[in-house]
Amino acid sequence: MPKSFNLNSFKEFFRSSSVGGMILIVCVFISLAVANSPAGPVFEKLLAVELGAEIAGIHLRYPVILWINDGLMAIFFLLVGLEIKRELIEGELSSFKKASLPIFAALGGVLAPAAIYFGFNAGTETAPGWGIPMATDIAFAIAIISMLGKRVPSSLKIFLSALAIVDDLMAILVIAVFYSSDIHYMFLLYAGGIFLFLLLLNKLGVKNLAAYLIPGLFIWYFIHHSGVHATIAGVLTAFAIPTTPDATESSLEKLEHLLVNPVNFIIMPIFALANTNITFEPAMITGLTTSLGLGIIVGLVVGKPLGITLFSWIAVMLGFGKMPKNANWKHIMGTGMLGGIGFTMSIFIALLSFSGNNLILAEAKFAILTASVISGLIGYLWLAQVQKRTQRPTAPKV
Repeated sequence: MPKSFNLNSFKEFFRSSSVGGMILIVCVFISLAVANSPAGPVFEKLLAVELGAEIAGIHLRYPVILWINDGLMAIFFLLVGLEIKRELIEGELSSFKKASLPIFAALGGVLAPAAIYFGFNAGTETAPGWGIPMATDIAFAIAIISMLGKRVPSSLKIFLSALAIVDDLMAILVIAVFYSSDIHYMFLLYAGGIFLFLLLLNKLGVKNLAAYLIPGLFIWYFIHHSGVHATIAGVLTAFAIPTTPDATESSLEKLEHLLVNPVNFIIMPIFALANTNITFEPAMITGLTTSLGLGIIVGLVVGKPLGITLFSWIAVMLGFGKMPKNANWKHIMGTGMLGGIGFTMSIFIALLSFSGNNLILAEAKFAILTASVISGLIGYLWLAQVQKRTQRPTAPKV
């Protein structure tokens, strides 16, 4: 007799995301408008205001923008981590072949764009930015695919979520190894110790959410102070929270239910308002045709779908991966296009790469924004068209 799965949390996650995705896009335009208006400098000062406190050696005083990107986004990653773990236990990622496909896809989506960028910029002063087109902005990618609703298979949305999580974790690893000069390993050991403690609680059958979330705050604190991007704390905490392989509502699904609407209707709009705050400069236009601009745009728009599709095909052909349910290779290609939405993580890597050169940094930001808009648009149109052709009735046989 087949198992009965609890799909309520999954359905609520994407139903809320589809509406939240529209709000997210509106917030992007609002942020761009404000940044390029007389109110722009005021908004910049607001984002730079420091909040928090320092008590007994505990440093928790940071600018508003950091609280958004490292604090609120950790909650977003917590929600996505919950979704991924549940699917690993009882859903579309529950077998080795299904779970391995997003890993292969993410690997291709990292290597191909980096290689393309390096091909354009090898031997130049912009060569250090090779990591810029590697990342997928999970928030915007999920928002756009959610806006397609039932026009794409639900398994494809899960595939994109898993791919983007793995992609971001790879990007975080690249940042830690190649773009971080001051990693505090002792803090990472503290975080790792707490994570092992949470896994022990899971093993002992502890179901109280507070027993996981309170230590999760300490994981966030230690990872943040280690020099590694703090949002990974959300994923680690999510993976420790217990769930069940049947229709019984677990602690994980209860927390997912609580987080869905606040994340999609509050956290993500705030995130978009803060991070699309880009002031246009004349040099940005000409920068699109430089080796820097072409490396970023071609890397994200072409490299991402190429790498994701190619590595997915290799994984399936070799028997390591299994296609998402009801999805075909055109769906995978469209998902790869959405993977080209680099945005926030790409901008973050650009800041690390070119912090001493404001002109190059401005060109990189505009190229990232341009590539992300192109990728999001063509990915949305491609997937919508694929589904139309799939559903087109065939002519009756005579």
